[in-house]
Amino acid sequence: MSFFTTMGFTFFLFILFAGIFLNLFGLPGTVVIFFDVLFYAIFTGFNHIGLKIILLLLILSVIAETIDVFFVAGGTSRSVASKKSLGTAALGAFAGVFLLTPLWGGPGIWIGFFAGGLAGTLIMEFIHQSKLKAPFRMPGRAVFAMIGGKMFKGLISLSMIALSLSNIYS
Repeated sequence: MSFFTTMGFTFFLFILFAGIFLNLFGLPGTVVIFFDVLFYAIFTGFNHIGLKIILLLLILSVIAETIDVFFVAGGTSRSVASKKSLGTAALGAFAGVFLLTPLWGGPGIWIGFFAGGLAGTLIMEFIHQSKLKAPFRMPGRAVFAMIGGKMFKGLISLSMIALSLSNIYS
């Protein structure tokens, strides 16, 4: 494997991680993952990832972003992306990677990154909510809806990544 091939694949993996991280803050991370896999497929001549996989990833991305729009339209609040919440999410993501990788190997990297980042985001959101006066806090069902939306998009992102990497490595 040449140097440029290795660098390209490393960049591809970093973009996949960025897609998961963007989902934690209500940004279109599944779209980033889809385009990353699409460009990888184009650059490799569709050797590992075919058009059927690309179409399936597109459908999954559209479903995830549509559900996210419905969650936001239904009154679910998005977490505030402050420097503290970004840092806490990143710290949680890396802690999740180090905790789950020894248990589950490769899938533990991705699941730990998402679960740890979600935990870090939620910790900062709970701290932010605790500093607000009672009338300004999110109701309990809105918090659960926010967690549910992030979990749903995260699970779709993880399945998109698992599908992509399983085709690349098979």
